[in-house]
Amino acid sequence: MSDNPQNLRYSKEHEWLSDAADGVATVGITEHAANALGDVVYVQLPEVSATVTAGETCGELESTKSVSDLYAPVTGEVTEVNGDVVDDPSLVNSAPFEGGWLFKVRISGTPDDLLSADEYTAFITG
Repeated sequence: MSDNPQNLRYSKEHEWLSDAADGVATVGITEHAANALGDVVYVQLPEVSATVTAGETCGELESTKSVSDLYAPVTGEVTEVNGDVVDDPSLVNSAPFEGGWLFKVRISGTPDDLLSADEYTAFITG
């Protein structure tokens, strides 16, 4: 397992969140989650302009092993979805922190339950 980027924050549902530039943050799933899922073959993402709510499902990821819900790590309005991931879901596995990002959200409230990289690493290693 590689290191989780220090500049991101993490949810206990295994999503990551970038710092919000101009109020908009990027959301993806962690390498740990991508590895647990196996080969991702389909992603369903929220629609642009949809409102997502922290801790609630906003899409799903389907792999050769299972279907998993995608949870919003923050509340806000979706401003962009990653069409590259929709066209090539394997990006979630090959580049979860770079090209495999899922959507961008204009944050309307900052949750206080997101973890630092070190806290998330401790969480997943038990």
